[in-house]
Amino acid sequence: MSLKMSLGFSTKDTLARVADVKPMRWLAVQWNKLKGLEDSPRAVAVGVAAGIFFGFTPLVGLKTLLAIGAAWLLRGSRLAAAVAVTLHDILLPLMPVLLRWEYDLGYWVLSHPHESPPSIDLALQLHPSVWLHWSTFLTVGRPVLLGSLFFSTPACAVSFVLMRAFLERRQRRRRRARATTDHQQPAMQDNP
Repeated sequence: MSLKMSLGFSTKDTLARVADVKPMRWLAVQWNKLKGLEDSPRAVAVGVAAGIFFGFTPLVGLKTLLAIGAAWLLRGSRLAAAVAVTLHDILLPLMPVLLRWEYDLGYWVLSHPHESPPSIDLALQLHPSVWLHWSTFLTVGRPVLLGSLFFSTPACAVSFVLMRAFLERRQRRRRRARATTDHQQPAMQDNP
């Protein structure tokens, strides 16, 4: 049985479609998804803020679920949260640098007295099986998670303020345009 028959699509076609993705076009599509949501500006802004917040965390497999859960708890748009986490993935090529900065900052905050973390050469000498051990989360994951808060909190606040302001301004423009067309239509109907 071929792969195409078992999955209903061929991996060759999928790889070709992935290679054809243009970053700016993808970004525009995601932005249009956010603008087109039929929800209050506050709800969409809360969803975007939750998505951006969890996008900075190192919790790779849980980001989307946590963002959707936070948006639900804060009565925000869950769809906006999922889209915002996806939008955050545009930073994927910069993630190693960002994770290092988060680790450095988190390590500095957690150490008493404050000191810089050890050089990265030591981490590169570790065997990959050590990276996947549960104790590594306490030595590396905790500083990265704490450091991510220093990046995600301001980004979350800025994204909330900007998204809400943008959507409220857009909503006001649409209301004015509707009011203008509503006033013009009866005048046209009176003059047959």
